[in-house]
Amino acid sequence: MRITGGEQVRQAVADAVAVLGTATGRDWGAVRAGSLEWSCRGTAAHIASDLIAYAGNLAGRAQSAYVPFEITVDGTDDGLDPADNAGLLHVIETTGALLTATVDTTPRHVRAFHPYPFRSANREGFAAMGIAEVLLHTHDMAQGLGLAYEPPAELCRFVLTRIFPHVRPGPDHWHTLLWATGRDELPGRPRLTEWRWSNNLVITSERLTLEGVTPAAAFDLAAGGDGGFDWVEGGPIDGTREGAGMLLKQYEAGTHRPEWGMYVLVRPDDDRALGAMGFHGTPDPDGRVEIGYDLAEPARGHGYATEALRTLAAWALAREDVYTVFATVERDNTASRAVLKRAGFTQVSAPEDDGGLYAYELRG
Repeated sequence: MRITGGEQVRQAVADAVAVLGTATGRDWGAVRAGSLEWSCRGTAAHIASDLIAYAGNLAGRAQSAYVPFEITVDGTDDGLDPADNAGLLHVIETTGALLTATVDTTPRHVRAFHPYPFRSANREGFAAMGIAEVLLHTHDMAQGLGLAYEPPAELCRFVLTRIFPHVRPGPDHWHTLLWATGRDELPGRPRLTEWRWSNNLVITSERLTLEGVTPAAAFDLAAGGDGGFDWVEGGPIDGTREGAGMLLKQYEAGTHRPEWGMYVLVRPDDDRALGAMGFHGTPDPDGRVEIGYDLAEPARGHGYATEALRTLAAWALAREDVYTVFATVERDNTASRAVLKRAGFTQVSAPEDDGGLYAYELRG
């Protein structure tokens, strides 16, 4: 999988401009944008502002806050003649092109600041956020202007599988996205009054980054792809693909929570993926959570699994809802049992027969 999101940003902007371009003769300042408190003119300026802000943060590699600048559309507060509606659409096209170019030229591993929920996003995350702003606010404006608008399903799927991993897929991608952002109803689900999207979590250790796997990456891994990662020879191995399949089952059931999913272990020195580690689900009522892991053959014997296990277990035990991290391992998997012991886990049970499993746990 080598989709960065730049082409998807371009397509979202082009479709939006084509639809809104049929109503440039209207007074956008006098028309409210659907259920928003903003006018259509203000909403159009907001789209452009978001696109340039995302491009700026990603290009500028912002780490702790937004890059301190903003875009001003002529006539807003600068004393210049106001931009007409066609001019507003040109601004959206221009800022969309800047985000497209930034996404396409940013290396895979780069992350930049975004406040929610884990304080950063990668190029796919910024692309998905930009596309979401375009699709949703074009919908709002189209409602106000009485225009028909429905974006391509694949654009909606791009957004949902990257920044709405906690949202159970619905009967179609567009109406699921509208529901997930409080704009529509879906049968059998309460209408949302509050919502947030969720970029993937990345946890760092001394020599590794543990990169949260999105549903989009899991789909690709489970289907035999690379998930968008550059793997060492032999990777990803079967355990990683099985973990991706487990993540997808939870996603499709609406029980997936991204921080309790799967992480790919990446070596920052060369941006190569070595293996995967993750949780089998959310903590149970007793505060117990199960963890599993694997490494491609060339990455074994260097302490990477031990380092990652210590890091991820410590992250889990630092949370108020986790008291115990546990793992099970086959009797003859002596290497994995050694990893658990080095990471501080204690054996709590042994198999009664050769086909059984050893159980280990680490308490907070």
